[in-house]
Amino acid sequence: MAKGDDYPVMAGPEGIKLKTEMMVIDQLYHCIFDNKVFLFYKDEESLLHCYEVENTDAVREIAANPSEIENILKKYTKSV
Repeated sequence: MAKGDDYPVMAGPEGIKLKTEMMVIDQLYHCIFDNKVFLFYKDEESLLHCYEVENTDAVREIAANPSEIENILKKYTKSV
């Protein structure tokens, strides 16, 4: 997943900034901030959902392979 000015979720020294107007409905977005992965998506009613992943193994894997985020999350949710 390429990130840049066209990516609606950015983590910086002042925290996480969201550009919700750029989000596609039901598409998963993520960023890593404070050694945690934050997941965001906007539903069909334009409600924003946010989730936090604290599992250090999952965070490490997602940081190393961000394009595999959905598979990594599935793997860790099955082990819960």
